[in-house]
Amino acid sequence: MCRHFCEFSRAGTPDKVLSQPVRDSCKRLVEELIDRGETVSVAESCTGGLLGSVFTSIPNASKVFWGGVISYDDDAKQNLIGVPENLLHIYGAVSSEVAVAMARGIREVAATTWAVALTGIAGPSGGTLQKPVGTVCIAIDGPVTDVEINRFDGNRDVVREASVDQAIILLSSCLCAKNKVDELNE
Repeated sequence: MCRHFCEFSRAGTPDKVLSQPVRDSCKRLVEELIDRGETVSVAESCTGGLLGSVFTSIPNASKVFWGGVISYDDDAKQNLIGVPENLLHIYGAVSSEVAVAMARGIREVAATTWAVALTGIAGPSGGTLQKPVGTVCIAIDGPVTDVEINRFDGNRDVVREASVDQAIILLSSCLCAKNKVDELNE
């Protein structure tokens, strides 16, 4: 019994769950944040800590990664990172408005340079016509902000991994945009 559990547990580590390109992207992102002296925090719903797990799997991430909040439940979104109740009622937990509020909330709590928030429907159930399974909203808050709504195909694990990958890409894009703004201001 224990041997089966240990084998199952090892299968769930970031090295086994996430593809090498995702880990490589995160490694480059961590290195860039270290070079800049900037920090990042995360607020995760549908990914359940997977993005935080990827960050912490990278050597030296402790220099830039503050940590995160898994705000899977609406009460957690409200009480831990200050998502206004009216946003949840008007737009629903899976919305760009709530993703932005999550990112702002965790950035304020953590006092980091950047914050990433993910909220979505990983499946296999819970989708609607307006928000089908695979709908994931990702927001970045920081010197440059952005939010996007994605629709990923695949099972729960595929949706979660694709969400983490896209969050890393979006944060990297915001860092590049900040570089361009800084260059214009010089």
